[in-house]
Formats: sequence, structure tokens, C-alpha cells
Amino acid sequence: MKSILYLVIGIFFGIVMLKSEAASWFRIYEMFQFKAFHMYGIIGSALMSGIIFVQLIKRYKIKTFGGVVICFTDKNKSVLRYLIGGFIFGLGWALAGACPGPMFTLLGAGFFPIVIVILGALLGTWFYGLLKNKLPH
Repeated sequence: MKSILYLVIGIFFGIVMLKSEAASWFRIYEMFQFKAFHMYGIIGSALMSGIIFVQLIKRYKIKTFGGVVICFTDKNKSVLRYLIGGFIFGLGWALAGACPGPMFTLLGAGFFPIVIVILGALLGTWFYGLLKNKLPH
């Protein structure tokens, strides 16, 4: 039953991504050229929603579907790793025209060349897993 709920939430997320044009390479291209506010508005509203929901989860000790209390742990403070990681993520986003969420949305919408981008993302994640212990964190 939980799997069906996750599937329904994922399908809803994909529909919202397509209808809001957040999965559109043209909108992403506009964003990286600073020609339109569209994507910045979507990202900003997602950021604000995330901040609000995290605070609600912390304050009211909200539980997962499995009944486990959601707990947040602090991360080590480091500017360099976020700058390098953000740069690599942004570069991949600009080259592919999609970040991880919209990649699967585009596949579901029938844009099959995105499979190459998904395979590249999976390969990059696997490669990071190999090098993770050798990188400065």
C-alpha cells in the first residue's frame, strides 16, 4: 500500500513539474542566462516551503509513514565542498538541461533521449561512491 502512495505522489510531482515548465530545457536555459525569473520563482518557493516544513517537522515531531520520528542531524560546516559540489551540479544541470527530479519527469513524458543523461548521472554517482573516502569532506 505504501508503494502505491509513493507512486501516486511521484506521478503528482511529475505532473506539477511538467505543468509548471520546471522540466523545460528552455526555461532552464533562460535561467542560466538570467533572462527570466520563472525558474528562480519555482526554486525560491520550493526553498521557502522546505524551510517551513522542516521547522514544522522539528517542532511537532512528525513521524514517517512507518511511524518513526523524523530526526535531523547537523552537518559539518564546510564552504569549499558546497562550492565545488554546487559548481559540478550546476554544470551538469546546464549541460543536460535538467536536474535529477525533472530527468525522470521527462522520461515519463516520453522524452527518451534523457536516458543518456540518467545513465550519466548514475555513472557519476557511482564514481563519487568510489572516490568518496578519498575526497576532502
